[in-house]
Amino acid sequence: MKSNALPPHEDQDLRFAFGRNWKSFLSTLDERRINEAQRRLCESLGHDQLRGMRVLDIGSGSGLSSLVMHQLGADVVAFDYDVDSVACTEELRRRYAPNATNWQIMQGSALDPTFMAGLGQFDLVYSWGVLHHTGAMWPAIDLAATRVAPHGTLLLALYNDQGRRSRIWHTIKRIYCSSTLGCWLVGATFYPLFATYALWQDLRHFHMPGSHARNYARKRGMSLFHDWRDWLGGYPFEVAKPEEVVRKLAAAGFELQSQTLTQGLGCNEFVFAKSALSHDK
Repeated sequence: MKSNALPPHEDQDLRFAFGRNWKSFLSTLDERRINEAQRRLCESLGHDQLRGMRVLDIGSGSGLSSLVMHQLGADVVAFDYDVDSVACTEELRRRYAPNATNWQIMQGSALDPTFMAGLGQFDLVYSWGVLHHTGAMWPAIDLAATRVAPHGTLLLALYNDQGRRSRIWHTIKRIYCSSTLGCWLVGATFYPLFATYALWQDLRHFHMPGSHARNYARKRGMSLFHDWRDWLGGYPFEVAKPEEVVRKLAAAGFELQSQTLTQGLGCNEFVFAKSALSHDK
């Protein structure tokens, strides 16, 4: 299955430096953010512990999700294509679980069938906001699905398809990643707009200025500024309609357990359960 919403990503050399952004994010990480990330994960999965489960974190990024899954008792295998992201995940293991023997971290590609097959199968395969940045989202989803064991869970978050607006953002992100000048021009245009919107959110809810940014950690422990940077630079960039995702995974033997959908920018989150009778291709 292939989406026609956006052009193919032929210019992989314009890939955004996700890992550098995550390195900066780690300077903001504290127990509050970790607790919020743990709370949000438990809410998505519908249970508050992962003890005895083997978990695959595809695109570990900052390492925060891997950390909270480890803290919840899982045996974690985490990987990322970006070597700086791998270093971030290793840094969190060094900080919070230096003697862990059940938290494996490696560099690898979600688009490499040999690498993916060598990982084995997992009770939970988790990939939040990652596969739409591979440059080949649908093949990446296919490979992620094959790593889910019978009766296992697949948790995905993918950018929402907004049609023409998504195509415009595709162009903006490509400009941002095309050169230093492009990065500066896009940042100079949109950071003030984002900041104005954040201030408006505070005023319309009668909150003190800055409250929106301070409370943003409730979104999976994230940082507002680092998410702004990730959004502007996040390239390659693909999107998906919720019904496309559900239909594709249903054909592969997955049943939708829950979904959290956005009406605008951002990710739709899906939690699927794999049938014992499904067969990987």
